[in-house]
Amino acid sequence: MKRPWEADPAAGFRRRLGKSALTLGNTNATPACPDIWELDNGDIALIGRDMTEQYKARLPDDVSIVADERLVVIPRNMLIAAKPHIPDA
Repeated sequence: MKRPWEADPAAGFRRRLGKSALTLGNTNATPACPDIWELDNGDIALIGRDMTEQYKARLPDDVSIVADERLVVIPRNMLIAAKPHIPDA
């Protein structure tokens, strides 16, 4: 069965939402940093820690993670910094 939404692997990066991990103090200038990006098709890409295995046994009843998905964690201050760049609709 086809899912109503699929990620487009051809989408490019349009702009960072919020501030860089370095600016927020969430990295020490290494390539291993969380980030939030708007893609050129309007979708959002999150770069964070893959915590799928650590959380999968305690997901809420109405949440599931299928084989091609991962639960990714980013710092709270990063999402707060992105809020002004995220439209209401």
